[in-house]
Amino acid sequence: MSFLIGLLAGVFGGLVGVGGGVVMIPLMVRLFGFQQHQAHGTSLAALVFTGLTGAAAYSLKDNVDYGAAVFLAATAMITARFGALYANSLPEWRLKRFFSIFVICVSILLLLKPFYAPITPPPGRVLWMAILLLSGLASGFIAGLMGVGGGAIMVPAMVLFLGFSQYLAQGSSLLAMVPAGAVGAYTHWRLGNMVMTIVPGLIGGIIVGAFAGGTLAQWLSEATLRLIFAAALIWMGVRDIRKSTHLRNVSLKDALEV
Repeated sequence: MSFLIGLLAGVFGGLVGVGGGVVMIPLMVRLFGFQQHQAHGTSLAALVFTGLTGAAAYSLKDNVDYGAAVFLAATAMITARFGALYANSLPEWRLKRFFSIFVICVSILLLLKPFYAPITPPPGRVLWMAILLLSGLASGFIAGLMGVGGGAIMVPAMVLFLGFSQYLAQGSSLLAMVPAGAVGAYTHWRLGNMVMTIVPGLIGGIIVGAFAGGTLAQWLSEATLRLIFAAALIWMGVRDIRKSTHLRNVSLKDALEV
């Protein structure tokens, strides 16, 4: 079962350029009865391999910008630890709601990119580095907190502000999430939020799935790939808004009972 979960997460992560935690976390909670924090920590340990394998698939067609990945990872590694630590004290429903609204808005901007791309000037070198560093800060924190790779922030930043193709942005994002995911996973492990017994199965499925997903993504047209990415973000956003409402209601009910 853990292999199948990893396989699904790997295909999704390689195809869309994210870590695959949005697939792994709910399945681990539902099928294995994990607590939310355990699912987040275990997901981060596995998504390191999503990043490595998916980036390898994209690199076969030169769709990885190694310089951009270094800048993204440099700051993401710093904030991933704080995100993991903050996860233990945060009202989960509130973050889910704000993050969901954010990714839905980003997906709409991505779909509109063909209409405003010709009038967007290319950034200078300093601005290019600043955008990557800031994107890394945000994505690292989200990765550690939510147990995902941070691609929902990194990919749109590169496409919308730096003029990257969808292929190049997704390949670079997958590589950048590796060190940040490792830092977040280590922090969760220190906090006891990792179930090591299923990690080997997850990794096996992810290695197969991420390479297949990354290869498939590069067979599609860029417009189709951008549409799939935006649709995935909208699905993630709507799902998490519904979940945040449920979590808020449960929290309010528990507070009233106390």
